[in-house]
Amino acid sequence: MKKHTPHHDGAQRLPSDPALQVMALESLLVEKGLVEQEALDALVDTYERRVGPRNGAKVVAKAWSDPAYKARLLDDCTAAIAELGFGGLQGEHMIAVENTPTVHNLVVCTLCSCYPYPILGLPPVWYKSPAYRSRAVIDPRGVLREFGLELSAHTQICVWDSTAELRYLVLPQRPAATEAMGEEQLASLVTRDAMIGVALVAVPQAGGA
Repeated sequence: MKKHTPHHDGAQRLPSDPALQVMALESLLVEKGLVEQEALDALVDTYERRVGPRNGAKVVAKAWSDPAYKARLLDDCTAAIAELGFGGLQGEHMIAVENTPTVHNLVVCTLCSCYPYPILGLPPVWYKSPAYRSRAVIDPRGVLREFGLELSAHTQICVWDSTAELRYLVLPQRPAATEAMGEEQLASLVTRDAMIGVALVAVPQAGGA
């Protein structure tokens, strides 16, 4: 796996944020009476929680099912996700970081809100908030606890700071009792929050898919 030291260049230019463009378009459409706010909210929710993160979930499921693909993902994440047809603006340079029984990874962007749109969709509101951006670095264990994730004191937490040039994907641990599942079933278990690092992938319910 290639080693990288995430950092921010204080002189770097801030990238244009697609989320800002979306907000401007949303305001204009609502102002003109062309669409209703409720419809836009539903559309944003779809891309934030369902359609967008499904791309990343497919990447994770493929890595869980195919050791050779997992090795390629950890070695060159950008090329590996491109194999599945994903990539583009805001996802040109990606690194995958793997959770293990002793290491948990958490992604943040302390400078602004850099985020891998092609594989995770729209960023959640909390990801862009000043509180998360500062506290994830200062007190990551406390932040995770607020998300309902209580980790063992022996678990090392690694915080990865995204930049305009580099974005991260957390490869969660595969839950137990999923050995018989195919990639589609595995992908259905993977959430956006698990790929950011504020949640684990839940063990499927007994008798469930």
